[in-house]
Amino acid sequence: MKDDLCFRPAHELAHLLRSRQLSPVELMEACLERIRQLDPLLRAFITLRADEAMAEARQMAERIARGEDAGPLAGLPLAVKDLEDVAGLPTTYGSLPFRDNVARRDSVQVARLKAAGAIVVGKTSTPEFGYTFFCRNLISGATLNPWHLERTPGGSSGGSAAAIAAGLVPLATASDAGGSIRIPAAYTGCFGIKPQFGRVPMGPYDVIPWSGLACYGPITRTVADAALYLDAVVGDHPSDPHSLPHPGYSYVEKLREPLPRLRLAWSPTLGYAAVQPDVLREAEAAARVFQELGHEVEEVEDVFPDPAWAWGIVEGGALWMRIADKLEAHREEFGRGFLAIAERGRQVTPEHYYQAQKVRADLVNRLWQLFERYHLLLTPTTATEAVDAHGHLSMEIGGRRVENPISYVAFTYPFNLSGHPAATVRAGFSDAGLPVGLQIVGPRLREDLVLQAAYAYEQARPWAEHWPRELPAR
Repeated sequence: MKDDLCFRPAHELAHLLRSRQLSPVELMEACLERIRQLDPLLRAFITLRADEAMAEARQMAERIARGEDAGPLAGLPLAVKDLEDVAGLPTTYGSLPFRDNVARRDSVQVARLKAAGAIVVGKTSTPEFGYTFFCRNLISGATLNPWHLERTPGGSSGGSAAAIAAGLVPLATASDAGGSIRIPAAYTGCFGIKPQFGRVPMGPYDVIPWSGLACYGPITRTVADAALYLDAVVGDHPSDPHSLPHPGYSYVEKLREPLPRLRLAWSPTLGYAAVQPDVLREAEAAARVFQELGHEVEEVEDVFPDPAWAWGIVEGGALWMRIADKLEAHREEFGRGFLAIAERGRQVTPEHYYQAQKVRADLVNRLWQLFERYHLLLTPTTATEAVDAHGHLSMEIGGRRVENPISYVAFTYPFNLSGHPAATVRAGFSDAGLPVGLQIVGPRLREDLVLQAAYAYEQARPWAEHWPRELPAR
């Protein structure tokens, strides 16, 4: 019974909590018990605050019993990715030099989720500074995928994805500068959405980021859960000069509106990506579901040239600027793989950056033209199923030699460069029984349309009952 509770969608739990059919204490006890049972193996969490969370659940139960409006997320246990601040908890960034970096304040997103009634259970694991698509760091080790314990849940929001897929919590924060929401959501069969750049404030900052790639967003079990989450966090904030005004509507309400007939572009490779055959099979079958729903789906092969070099320049340079002052003093404590990435960022010159921004402009213009013709773009979310938990990679995908590990995530980083909203839904399963994702990309500012399309797909191909309730044998 408690395990059934742990896998209920967040929006259903929110209704049960607000209507007093479920106590926040009962829900928190169920989640903490499952964390105690499974997380020593999964390592989804890097920091837990179990006692404090239970105390806050009791306080929330009293507020609800008094008839207070405690918010749309009242009593929902929340996991926060450890790239984001929670006052009083360490923000380690998955990096040993920052293991004692206790946050003095909440991020804007965390503060808004708390104000909506969510209760922080702990911080979820991430690779060092979020810079790989598998989830391993020198503080907590490798986070494991609950569908297959020798595979990664993805990165960099791997701890959050593992926590959602394994029923440890109903809500989790995530962030995405190259695919870090969509990759782990796809690898674990969850729903994840990278909103339009700026839609969710990312402040307060110590240094204003200049890459313009990263976004906050949720990883959830259902599309409705993500809509509920976004309703609580969107809208501009004085601490983030990139943040966008509130869109003026509720995403939850948008899901109740009928989806108009759409013209969709399906691109199996974007014109350059290598793809594992069974992953492509499942993603294409998922794209064809929209035809069954009465929409027009047209295959488009060449969408734009691969912008991997430009993404590496922009993100690598930003990384170097962020950690340069810490590097020499703490060099021995950083992971070797992370140091190699940082050192490449050190080589970025103004000329490199200028050329990367030209590539970025071309990408934006091509997508502008694409979305003049199509309402949405569909692609596989990732090139393969979930990879090895420790990042041991083959340099061949689908029988094709690849030169760079970034080829594994070739479908996600372009939309960080362009800023467009993009989500992943569960398309099916690979031949090895691992989840596969379909990516849905929308025009600028239209995560409402992305959510509506994802919701229509979910109603046609529901996945919310199929989760790894018991972990597989190793």
